[in-house]
Amino acid sequence: MTRLPSVFVSHGAPTLPLGPSPAREFLAGLGAELGRPEAILCISAHWETPEPAVSTAAHPETIHDFYGFPAPLYELRYPAPGAARLAAEAAHRLAAAGFSCEQDPAQGLDHGAWVPLLLMYPAADIPVTQLSVQMPLGPAHHLALGRALEALREEGVLILGSGGATHNLAELRRHAPDGPPLPHVAAFDAWLAEAAEKGDAASLVDYRLKAPAALRVHPREEHFLPFFVAFGAGGAKARGRRLHQSFSHGALSMAAFAFE
Repeated sequence: MTRLPSVFVSHGAPTLPLGPSPAREFLAGLGAELGRPEAILCISAHWETPEPAVSTAAHPETIHDFYGFPAPLYELRYPAPGAARLAAEAAHRLAAAGFSCEQDPAQGLDHGAWVPLLLMYPAADIPVTQLSVQMPLGPAHHLALGRALEALREEGVLILGSGGATHNLAELRRHAPDGPPLPHVAAFDAWLAEAAEKGDAASLVDYRLKAPAALRVHPREEHFLPFFVAFGAGGAKARGRRLHQSFSHGALSMAAFAFE
């Protein structure tokens, strides 16, 4: 059984599948590059709960958790089967590591999950479940979640964090989709790549004090927390490998990383 790296991707706007962009082309080729997993555990920035939760839905619905976008976007569906068995195993491993973990039979796939998966594995035939984030608990908590789940990779599971390497929507609206990155966004992107490639967990966990413009690029850090789960799932000595670099609307780094 193939042991896959854990992966973090920046999913950008929900419209990502609808038009050409470097990030779209990257994600469209990523599934073939990684290979086919037995199942997928996706940590999406768009499912927040007070305590960790996993979805046990047998047929997760495609959640269109946004408004004001073009009509064709709301017609997209990702009818992948659920992964209740994987969800239960993840909950068991988290409990063994000291975390409480609820199992939610109703949670579907929000756009943080189905947008990248629609591009990576368009056949929608791989079982998938989601794990929630706990925004108030911060990076160290999410790094520990990932480390508790590392062994799932031995079972052919793809642990996929989906969020944003930077995420300040107030700045997003003022710049062209294909414009150059704002200087502070480029600086954070470069710092993140260097710290990830070094496996510098201490600096990454303390990024709000260590990284340039950290509070500006992540005024609210829910979109960055899936990065730490993926990093943790890479193992205690994990180093990151940058898979992709591009920018959207000047303010969004669309960076992606693999950890192992």
